[in-house]
This record gives sequence, structure tokens and C-alpha cells, in this order.
Amino acid sequence: MRISTQSFYDQSLASMGSQQTSLLRIQQQIGSMTKILTPSDDPLGATRALAASQSISLNDQYSTSRAQATRSLGLEDNALQSVTTLLQNIKGLIVQAGNGTSTDVDRGSIATSLQSNYDQLLSLANSDDGNGQFLFAGFKSGSAPFVQQAGGGVQYVGDQGQQLLQVDVSRQMAGSDDGRSIFQSAQGGAGYVTTSAATNTGTGVYGATSVIDATNPDFGKSFAINFTSATTYTITNSDTPPVVTPGTYTAGTPIQFGGLQITLTGAPAAGDSFNSSTAQNANPDMFGALKDLIGALKTPVDNGTPAAKAQLLNSLSTANVKLSNSLDNVLTVRSSVGSRMQELDTLNTNGDTRNLSDKSYLSDIQDLDYTSAITQLYQRQMALQATQQTFVQIRKISLLNYL
Repeated sequence: MRISTQSFYDQSLASMGSQQTSLLRIQQQIGSMTKILTPSDDPLGATRALAASQSISLNDQYSTSRAQATRSLGLEDNALQSVTTLLQNIKGLIVQAGNGTSTDVDRGSIATSLQSNYDQLLSLANSDDGNGQFLFAGFKSGSAPFVQQAGGGVQYVGDQGQQLLQVDVSRQMAGSDDGRSIFQSAQGGAGYVTTSAATNTGTGVYGATSVIDATNPDFGKSFAINFTSATTYTITNSDTPPVVTPGTYTAGTPIQFGGLQITLTGAPAAGDSFNSSTAQNANPDMFGALKDLIGALKTPVDNGTPAAKAQLLNSLSTANVKLSNSLDNVLTVRSSVGSRMQELDTLNTNGDTRNLSDKSYLSDIQDLDYTSAITQLYQRQMALQATQQTFVQIRKISLLNYL
């Protein structure tokens, strides 16, 4: 069979072109460190590689969100730890102020210390993250959440929103807590708070309000103990209309109502009243409780009436219960923060494991086997050289060389 010169050149050119294409492809694979240069090289592999890459990218975003949540919760925990220390110190000062040997001067010094604690507490409540975003302001994080009022009180001007972060595929987590739920709230199981009316003229002093029957149908309601004389009183609950129950007073004898028990000592006067309310209904504001305590300690009683001394003791008892409830609430929030941080650690571990698995899977799909690739490179080079040399040698063959 005769092969024309043109056909010979065409076939040789096509063969060398094919060899060059194969050589170039293996060179590109080595240069890019992947065996899939275009989706057409391996459509199924390219699809799987894209899915694995998207999974890795998404996991990196979750990791970034977890890092942000960890930082925010860490800042909150540091602030709440300082609040805890302050409240514990305040409770110690309350005990000191209730010492029977304390004088007006002593109580004035304690009030000064409490005022300093009050200012520190307000500063902690307005903590920010270092970038001008306040930790306890809810969604209104651009401005301080607690504002000192002209009358001396503190108003919360933030909201109760929680900024949620997507920390995993199906998990959103609050990166902070609002200030009202921390500084102006009490837990549902917090104890009752008893207060005495500012207009009391007797020397009645109350002790702790304890729960004796939580199944009582009136448990959880508010109650008022109103003295109609030095030895008689009525107990009025918060029903509508209220239920009024009469009783006879004996100093030191427990008074029971609504599953509760309270012991009064001293001599209440006609018209005196005492109120017992759940912690949530007793204005659970630690700033207000602390401010009332400071005011009570600044009021001189050494040369005052027995009624004034009784008011001081009652004020100390009320402040102690309110701030104990506040401390318990802060500790509960801190526990929640710690649980979230622990969960983030677990999610980080799971995320790292998932990321490693995805990267290993992606590597199996697209990473190049360098030993095999270099071997193929040399084979293609040799094949191309052989094709070129064969073309050169065959091109020299002609009948004219034999004439």
C-alpha cells in the first residue's frame, strides 16, 4: 500500500501533537498539584470535589462564628465574675453593718464603701467588647444599656434581644445576655422578699421568710400583714377580691400564711404593715436594692427612736435577701455562659474532625500521585522524542537514495 507524502506528514504531525498534548497535561497536573484540571477530566470526581470544598468552606464559617461567640461569652463571663465578687463583698458589708456594736460612723463608712461598689457595679453593667459594642444591651449594643437617672435610680434602656450566632449546621447560640435578665431579674425559685412600710412606728422586726408548704394553693401570691393593734393583725393576699385572714400576734411566734412562715419580734404598733412578695414581684433590681441600703445606712439611728433602729434592721434584712437573690441570678447566668462555652469547645472538636475528614476525602478525589505523575512525565517525554526521531528518520527514506 502506498502512503502519500502528504498523508505521512499529516499522520506524523497528529501523532506528535497528541504526544505534546499528553505531555502538557501531565505538566499542568504537576504544576497545579491536582489531577482534575477541568470538570471534563472527571465529571463525577469534580462534582464530589466541589461538594467537599463547599463543606470545608461552610465549616470554616462555622468555626469563625464559634470563635466570635467564644470571645463574646468570655468577655461576659469575666464581667459576671467581677459582679459576683462585688455582690459577695456587699453581702459581707451587710453582715458587718448589722453588728450590734456598729455606730452611725461605722455605718457611714460602710455606706461609702457600698457607694464605691455601686459605681463599680454600674460600670460592669455597661461593659463593652473593646470595639464600642456593649455586652448587655441586647440589640441596642451601640449605646450604654444602664443610665443613671436624676433621681438616683438606674434605668435599663437596652432591649431583651439576644444576638444569635450560627455556630453549627443546626445550632444557633446566643453570644450574650441582656442586662435586664442579669441585673434586674430574679430566678423563678428565688425566695420571698419581706419589706416593712416606711411609715411603721412600732419596733417590729422580721426574720427570714421560709417555705413550709410549696403545695399550698396560695403559695406564689403576695401577702400583706397589717396590724390593727399591738396584738392583732390581718393577712391579705393578692387575690381579686383579696382574702383577709385575722390573727393574734405573739412576739417570737411564727406567723404562717400561703405555705410560708415568718417570725416577728418586737412590738409592732397599730397601723404598721409588712409585705411579703415573690422575688419577681419585689422589684428585683440590684441597683435599687443597693441604693436603698446605702440610704438606710446613712440615716442616723444612734440617738433615734427604737422604731428607727427597727427600720434599719428590717432594711438590712430586705437588702440581704434581695442581693442574695441577685447573686443567685448572676450565678445562674454564669452557669449558662459556662455551658455555652463548653458546648462551643465540643463543637470545635467535632468541627475539626469533620474538617479533617472532608479534606482527606477531597485529597483522595483530586490530589495528584506525584510518583505516578513524574513517571508518566518521563514516559511522555520519551514517547514524544521517539515520535520525533522516527519522523526524522522516515522522512529521509526515498527511492532517490538508492538510484
